[in-house]
Amino acid sequence: MTPAPTVRLLGTPWGDTSRRGRPYAKDPSVIRFGDRYLLYFSLPSASDDEPEGWSVGIAESDDLVSWHTVAELPSFGEYDRSGAAAPGAVVIDGRVHLFFQTYGRGREDSICHAVSDDGVTFTPNPQNPVFRPTGDWTCGRAIDADLVVAGEWLLLAWVTRDPTMTTQLLGTSRARLGSAYGPGDWEQLSVDGPALAPELPWEQDCIEAPALRWDGERFTMFYAGAYNNAPQQIGWATSPDGRTWTRGSDEPLVPAGSEGSWNHSESGHPGYLRDDDGREYLFFQGNPDDGHTWLIAGTELTLVGGVPTVSSTAAD
Repeated sequence: MTPAPTVRLLGTPWGDTSRRGRPYAKDPSVIRFGDRYLLYFSLPSASDDEPEGWSVGIAESDDLVSWHTVAELPSFGEYDRSGAAAPGAVVIDGRVHLFFQTYGRGREDSICHAVSDDGVTFTPNPQNPVFRPTGDWTCGRAIDADLVVAGEWLLLAWVTRDPTMTTQLLGTSRARLGSAYGPGDWEQLSVDGPALAPELPWEQDCIEAPALRWDGERFTMFYAGAYNNAPQQIGWATSPDGRTWTRGSDEPLVPAGSEGSWNHSESGHPGYLRDDDGREYLFFQGNPDDGHTWLIAGTELTLVGGVPTVSSTAAD
């Protein structure tokens, strides 16, 4: 039997050790900003027994291989006092716009927004929280924001659950560039139902963690199927308008790793980067121990005829 291909990584998977004394970093969003790369990620609470206290960490690199943490987002108000997580960063007119979710509020979790001139120090949107979905198909929760500029619009992909809080679902909204990106600026595109709902066996009860790409004609979305360590794996879908989405394959683009690999428990929560030189990358989280640790790694991404492949090598 031919060995299954394994994802060729940019470097050694990385995790911040400052909170729990072991590598732990989730939910990557990577941008090129000036002469460096910035990674926005979820930092855990201080211990496994403290559910509150998650925050957004910021790491930097000059080569997409070696990362070190340089800052973390402070609490901005009562709305994110119990925690923040799952950042999505986008550069607009030389400024970093960071969208993140409140953490630990259940159905009340919402998307918030902050802006920075240096990528590290942020000013919150005075209208925070800026987005929660409406409709009888959703519980009203909003998490896992990701964004991409497309023409005169900023497309936002987000995640919610059904009214029973059982099934994780994905939706989209848009706002005009140059708006305040406040609650009144978002047009919800997923009105009568989700943009994507779990359908394939490997997706189980969860579609989450969108990562958006726009090529001028078509959107591509990388997403995570199944809840953490179920295992979570990465699929992809396309859309002509950001509203209607079609899966590109019935199989994961980035599956969980084989026994003994760093991502045996999952390959999850993707983040997309197109660099200044046109090369493209997919970052994702993984772990080998059912979430005792969490690591982030990147791989080069190639699209031919709109079909993505990740850099891979034959397993030993």
